[in-house]
Amino acid sequence: MYYRPENINDAITTLSKGELTIAAGCTDLFPTTQEDSLGSNILDISAIKSLKSITIEKEFRRIGSGVTWTDLENEELPNCYDMLKECSLQVGSRQIQNLGTIGGNLCNASPAADGVPCLLSLDASVELISTNGKRILKLDDFIKGSRNTELKKNEILSAILIPEKAERGHSSFVKLGARKYLVISIAMVACKINLDGDVISDIAISIGSCSAVARRLGELENTLIGKNVNSDLTQDIYNFDYKNHISPINDIRGTDAYRLEVAKVLVKNSIIDTIKKFKKKGQYE
Repeated sequence: MYYRPENINDAITTLSKGELTIAAGCTDLFPTTQEDSLGSNILDISAIKSLKSITIEKEFRRIGSGVTWTDLENEELPNCYDMLKECSLQVGSRQIQNLGTIGGNLCNASPAADGVPCLLSLDASVELISTNGKRILKLDDFIKGSRNTELKKNEILSAILIPEKAERGHSSFVKLGARKYLVISIAMVACKINLDGDVISDIAISIGSCSAVARRLGELENTLIGKNVNSDLTQDIYNFDYKNHISPINDIRGTDAYRLEVAKVLVKNSIIDTIKKFKKKGQYE
């Protein structure tokens, strides 16, 4: 059976009546199908308009789970979302960017999901909805491992919530792959910085493709808070014990040792790129 409801209430009611596979952009669903057909009942949520909007609510910005990468690229957003826009431009091809959704990226829970480090650095939470009501989880609690989330069979991920207090400063996204487009990341870093004059008052650094789940580097963030951006931060970045925070694997794209070294370089580059944006805007001398 194939269901394509036009509102969220019909969707969760249908989902409560039996096991279905949820389809949104289908950029991951179809490639992972081994048979000639999907072989399961499908709940297509792509016609639900409420999942396709970006709105501001009381204390957070609400990004509907059906928002595509192209939607994010075209949306007018504060500077702190630059990393998410830069990420959007590097997710697969233009066709995938037009169809693939941010909610699908999270529910697919690939260790190389490009959107996860950006959203972690924005302190994101996810809203899950079912006939039992809504529940909200921090993103790092929602994704439990590779292809493993807290989403229940009767739930739909309806939105990503970004707290208003996280929408400050500038940000950057850097990614290493065999080429710039149509490639799975070897490693990637999303960085968001806020300055008080020329001193780092707040920083968020998240790294992906170097563990089963993308990780915030909280201890490194604490080390860098209070540092002057005109000073050399290289030693702080390179002396950080990455092995205690990420667990890269050996695969066809790179060895664990290579990823550990790359992580340092990408973290440094993301910080430099973000600081340059402050200077470009004339926000510090």
